[in-house]
Amino acid sequence: MHRIPIVLIFCTSLFLRLLPGLVRAAIVTLDSIEIYKKHEIFGSKPTVFFRCKGENWTILPDVKKKHVLYSFKGEESWQPLTELTDKKCKRCGIYEKDTIKPDDTFDEWELCPSDFTSPHGKYIHYIKKEFKATFLCPECIHHRDASHHSSGSQKGGKRSMHWAFMLLIGASVLIVLVLGAGITYKCWKQKKRQNEQARFLKLFEEDDDIDDELGIGPLSHVI
Repeated sequence: MHRIPIVLIFCTSLFLRLLPGLVRAAIVTLDSIEIYKKHEIFGSKPTVFFRCKGENWTILPDVKKKHVLYSFKGEESWQPLTELTDKKCKRCGIYEKDTIKPDDTFDEWELCPSDFTSPHGKYIHYIKKEFKATFLCPECIHHRDASHHSSGSQKGGKRSMHWAFMLLIGASVLIVLVLGAGITYKCWKQKKRQNEQARFLKLFEEDDDIDDELGIGPLSHVI
């Protein structure tokens, strides 16, 4: 029974090794940004933030003035902006916090790993009279290069994926069966022990009755 967790860990490790690219996240950071306008009607310093659909805001605390190029190292406390998985795109945008009406939108677009086409994994997003931003995702380049294998490699990867899934499912079924058999055996032993105890007590009581009838029991001298 104690070996079951070890078997499960081994099968899971093998499954992950066979599928190194099944779930691979590539972080996206902001390299630079310049805004060309402010949407806040009261003229206060804007609160600019980045957000992808279904994720939390990432406020850009330094971006306060128009026509100023803000550059970043990617090590800031609010970085990275988001993560991209394989070829999956995200609906993202850059917005400005509004104190009265709904937040203003500089732009909203589909951010995809394929956008990062430069050798260093840079992607420039420019909207006239709104902003210009440069994003970095070096891992997106590696993921794209890894996906440009031959068709034979792709088929081999699919076969590996198939067998890995089959192995994981088979191991899971085996573990469930072994656990079920162990529990059943334990219950059977307990039931058997209870039956033996009950049979022993019954025999003991029958022996006492026979002794009483023959007058050799502990109560035979009582008149």
